[in-house]
Amino acid sequence: MPVNIAYETKIEHISILDEHGNFDASMGEGLIPNDDLVAMYKHMMTCRHLDEIAFKLQRSGRMGTYPENRGQEVPSLAAAYVLEKKDWLVTCYRENAGLFWRGLPMEKVLLHWMGDERGNHIDECNVTPLAIAIGSQMLHATGLAWSSKYKKDGAIACTFFGDGATSEGDFHEAANFAANLDLPVVFVCQNNGWAISTPTKLECSAPTVAQRGIAYGMDCVQVDGNDMFAMVKVVRDAVKNARENNRPTFIEALTYRLGDHTTADDASRYRNVEELEMWEKRDPMIRLRKYLEKLGLWSQEQEDEHLKVAAQTVSEVVKRAEGIDAPSATEFFDSMYTDMPKQLKLQRQTMRTSSLGQDPSQIPVQIPATEGTVQ
Repeated sequence: MPVNIAYETKIEHISILDEHGNFDASMGEGLIPNDDLVAMYKHMMTCRHLDEIAFKLQRSGRMGTYPENRGQEVPSLAAAYVLEKKDWLVTCYRENAGLFWRGLPMEKVLLHWMGDERGNHIDECNVTPLAIAIGSQMLHATGLAWSSKYKKDGAIACTFFGDGATSEGDFHEAANFAANLDLPVVFVCQNNGWAISTPTKLECSAPTVAQRGIAYGMDCVQVDGNDMFAMVKVVRDAVKNARENNRPTFIEALTYRLGDHTTADDASRYRNVEELEMWEKRDPMIRLRKYLEKLGLWSQEQEDEHLKVAAQTVSEVVKRAEGIDAPSATEFFDSMYTDMPKQLKLQRQTMRTSSLGQDPSQIPVQIPATEGTVQ
């Protein structure tokens, strides 16, 4: 019998504005209005300043471990720009730019890293709390998309994760459900080259991480994740596919974290200087600023002026985060159950684990003291 090709495919790489300032007008013209571009650049400046201040808060002992977002602002911001209010933004922990554009108060993120549970109480917009467990958020996004399809409310879910998360079982389960059940979800893999200290080449031997989506029958694309125009285009296409066809899309966004994995990390121990310098030249903010300057939409005077605005904004955010009233001890119990068990109600009322021992079977056997033993 002849040998036939069972399946063939290709994965496109999308780039519109590269690090050298080359702009593909055939793809990017009219994609983002100039006023929106300026607003997005200002927003990124503010997010960068928050990163700087958050780093100082951690180093001065005023906040716990913090993951810098510097260098990875574009993917989540592009998604937040494209999504509608009814859609869900389901993130991990390096998507501040998208979360804040979406409407999440900036102090919520600081409170989260300060260990205050109120940082996870989100009522302002359709975003989920930061997901620290690697990969779990992809399952949440798939569930939200499934719910939207069931309710026929027209909403979709867009979730973010790193290259390392595609090695987690959670990714494969979420992708399998999303594709097999035709769910309106967009998977955005932010491939920054490192899963903490493990390089992507050890996580995935394939030429692209996007290929992992093909196995589940998803549409897949690779994109320059530091290119605002390209990210907006691919997310817009994926959102359209989700909304109109109830089909998931896997987007591999090539980007880079310019800082350490978190403030508990030292990337210089596993990352060489040449690599960092190369990616610093691809900084998404520098790229976008050069483009705006070329169009006469930005100047050094505007840069200096907005730096002052960003500093003032972040200063007020820190004051709100640090000035919040101390939580009551009972709040420890309040977010655990819809209907709290009576044992926990008793603990909350008395602030004692007095429910223990009320069951006779829990009372330890009393052994009489004997000479030479300690009772």
